[in-house]
Amino acid sequence: MQSTQLDRILRRLATILSVVILTLCLMNVTTGVLLSFYYAPTAGGAFRSLQMISTEVPYGWLFHTAHDLAGNAVIAIALMQIVVMFLGRQFRQSWLTAWISGILFTLSAIGLDWTEMILGWDQKGYWRFNIELGTIEAIPFIGSQLRDILTGGGAISTITVEHLYAIHNYIIAVAAIILACVHLSALIWQEQEMYAKASDTQPPGASLAES
Repeated sequence: MQSTQLDRILRRLATILSVVILTLCLMNVTTGVLLSFYYAPTAGGAFRSLQMISTEVPYGWLFHTAHDLAGNAVIAIALMQIVVMFLGRQFRQSWLTAWISGILFTLSAIGLDWTEMILGWDQKGYWRFNIELGTIEAIPFIGSQLRDILTGGGAISTITVEHLYAIHNYIIAVAAIILACVHLSALIWQEQEMYAKASDTQPPGASLAES
C-alpha cells in the first residue's frame, strides 16, 4: 500500500516538473525572441551585440540572464523528471508517449545548449566548438556532411553563426516547445486515467487516499 501511495506521489511530482519544464521553455523562447531584436548573427558582431544588449538596452541584461538560466535549468529538471518517472514505475507500455516525448525533449534541450556555444562568439565557445567539430567529423559516413552543414562548408565564420542560429531558433526551439506540450499532455492524461481506474476498483465508501 505504501509503495502504491509513493508511486502516486512520484507521478504527481513528474506532472508538476513537466509544468515547470514547459514554463521554462516559454521563458526561454520569450527572452530569445526579445534578444533576437538586437542580436547580430555574424562573426564578431554576435559578441558586440550581446555586449550591447547587456550594457545599453534597457533590461537587456535581465533578459540575457533569464535566457541563460532558463536554458540551463530546463536540462537539469528534465533529467530529474526522467529519474522521478523511473522511480514512479512509469515505464509501462501505456506511458510510452510520455517516455518518448520526455527523452526527445531532454535531447532537444541539450541541443539548444550545444548550438548556443558559438552564438556568443567568445574565445571559450569558439575553441570548444572547434574541438567538437573534430568529433563530429569523425562520425562514420555522415561526419563530413554534418560538419559542412554546421560550418557552411569551410572554416568557422559568419555562415557558421547563421547556420547555428537558424538551427537553434527555428528547428530545435520549435521542436522543444512541441515536445514539452506533448509530454505534459501525456502525463496529465495518464494521471487522470490512473485515478479513474483506482476509483473504479476501490470498495464503496473508501477514499482514494486509503487505497
